[in-house]
Amino acid sequence: MDMNLFNIISNQELPCKGKILISSPFLNDIHFMRSVILLVEHDQEGTVGLIMNKNFKLNVYLNDLLPGFESVPKIPVYKGGPVGCDTLFYIHRFKDLQGAIPIMPGLYLNGDFEQIKSYIQNEGETEGVVRFFTGYAGWSAKQLEEEIHENSWVVSDIKDNLLSNMNLKQLWKNSLYKLGNKYALWAKYPIYPGLN
Repeated sequence: MDMNLFNIISNQELPCKGKILISSPFLNDIHFMRSVILLVEHDQEGTVGLIMNKNFKLNVYLNDLLPGFESVPKIPVYKGGPVGCDTLFYIHRFKDLQGAIPIMPGLYLNGDFEQIKSYIQNEGETEGVVRFFTGYAGWSAKQLEEEIHENSWVVSDIKDNLLSNMNLKQLWKNSLYKLGNKYALWAKYPIYPGLN
């Protein structure tokens, strides 16, 4: 197979809050390989994002991490990134949640956790409404722009319900396919090309 077929240049779009990053198939960092990252902050000081498609090797549930969730259905916690792994983050659709930070229309970060807790304890639906993470991905000023220039990332608009747990393993491929033929080639690149 001619591997030069996969040498595609990133779209070089500028990152901003509310966009997603899709890693190139050549990015072999253990934390970011085949990842899709929601950008929740981007300014002159740097960038913060949450990896949307990474589980822990052993399932982690909010019910096991915090008191008060013992009697509700299991709520998964995802690996948001390698920084601040002892910190809980959540994205959600509650526009009136006190202290919530808008990411884009209809999508918010964090806010009053007691309100979230009460919502869940009163049998509120979590699937497609709120999603929990430990840790985040972070870049210093201009670092992400340099990585995009090096073709490590493609910047895109959100085209999926990122709060849904469905098709988590397919999110990277599906996100590339939705960018069109050029990037669909990246989605076909094998994880371990030497084994093919």
